[in-house]
Amino acid sequence: MEQLTKVAMYTDGACSGNPGPGGWGTILKCGGAVKELSGGEASTTNNRMELTAVIAGLSALKRPCKVVVTSDSKYIIDAVEKGWAKKWQQNGWMRNKKEPALNPDLWEQLLALLEIHEVSFCWVKGHAGHPENERCDEMAVAQSKRFQTAWGE
Repeated sequence: MEQLTKVAMYTDGACSGNPGPGGWGTILKCGGAVKELSGGEASTTNNRMELTAVIAGLSALKRPCKVVVTSDSKYIIDAVEKGWAKKWQQNGWMRNKKEPALNPDLWEQLLALLEIHEVSFCWVKGHAGHPENERCDEMAVAQSKRFQTAWGE
């Protein structure tokens, strides 16, 4: 069996208002190579940007990899590690009998990518000096600022 390439991935999302203009940043490290990705949307939420950062990073990988995702998003880490996202999917994107799960379009994409790659998650406290998390935050905030004029800010 082929050994999977190890990738360290760092992600963050930002939103000015919730909803509002938002951005995301992702750093991929593999061997000595470092790749930064970022983007944003004019009208979004912080959780959507957090999810998009992880999806973009995993989507950029050209073959199945062993990935450690470092994120400050408890929303993503808990939903994956505690099995909530898979349960929401099995229940037709309902959190319970009355509440729909939020962001099913993005969760569908992420769950599909988690089938391709061997992914584990590492939580870090946001805005606490973690170098890659701080850089991802900088990229996310910069992207969100590109869209603020659309909201008249």
